[in-house]
Amino acid sequence: MTADDEPHGVRVHLDRLLAERDMTLTELGDRIGITLANLSILKNQRARAIRFSTLAKICAALDCQPGDLLSFEEPDA
Repeated sequence: MTADDEPHGVRVHLDRLLAERDMTLTELGDRIGITLANLSILKNQRARAIRFSTLAKICAALDCQPGDLLSFEEPDA
């Protein structure tokens, strides 16, 4: 297991925010210019990093704060 494969404990709540705003992943991608593939990686908890510019675009489109989108849970050792 490499350092990139280790559990990091950061959770992305994109599904919940999209549902609350009655928006699809495709619509979000179209609004912010991010590919559906990259948004799917984020939504499915497979992302290892996110650019601040991407985070800012998502927050602007969903009218939320970074803390609404991301949370931290201690990973199981």
